[in-house]
Amino acid sequence: MSFFSNLFGGSKKAAAPTTSEAIQKLRETEEMLVKKQAFLESKIELEHATAKKNVNKNRRVAMQALKRQKRYEKQLQQIDGTLSTIEMQREALESANTNTTVLQTMKNAADALKSAHQHMDVDQVHDMMDDIAEQQDVAKEISDAISNPVAFGQDLDEDELEKELSELGQEELDKELLTIDKDQLPDVPAIAEPVAPAKTKTKVTEHDNEFKELEDWAS
Repeated sequence: MSFFSNLFGGSKKAAAPTTSEAIQKLRETEEMLVKKQAFLESKIELEHATAKKNVNKNRRVAMQALKRQKRYEKQLQQIDGTLSTIEMQREALESANTNTTVLQTMKNAADALKSAHQHMDVDQVHDMMDDIAEQQDVAKEISDAISNPVAFGQDLDEDELEKELSELGQEELDKELLTIDKDQLPDVPAIAEPVAPAKTKTKVTEHDNEFKELEDWAS
């Protein structure tokens, strides 16, 4: 009676085993049942061979062998069912053990995060970030001020400088065009001036005579 009381719970309850211990016990039980399976299978084959051998020689011996074979087959069937139950229970415990480990890890991480944030205040963090942003702006203004050489004529008008530079470039271009070597220009062919044909002496004499006659008539 005390055995069943201890097994199913009595006045004194033993501490529950851990999931790892329970999984180990189930695996040991599985190994034992698998060995029992192999033993029963060998016994079934042996009794089947005995019954087959004596079926015509000694019917009583064959009948007894066949009965033992049936008992072994029934035990083997029970062991198969037990193994299935133990396997499902072991898988459930392994899953529970995994879940327990994961949850414990997550809890430890949450506790560590809580401890890290223990001395932090959200408002203080926002104020600190605002201070950082403000100091970055100040640093940028200082950097811009240092990198801007106001004492070196940076107040000049960029557009005026560009215009003046363009005018200088145009002057240089015009000068280059005017100073091109004349040898590079094509030669202009010389054209002789037309020469008036010389009047013959005869025509000049006739003209003088006619003019003289005209003068005499007029006088």
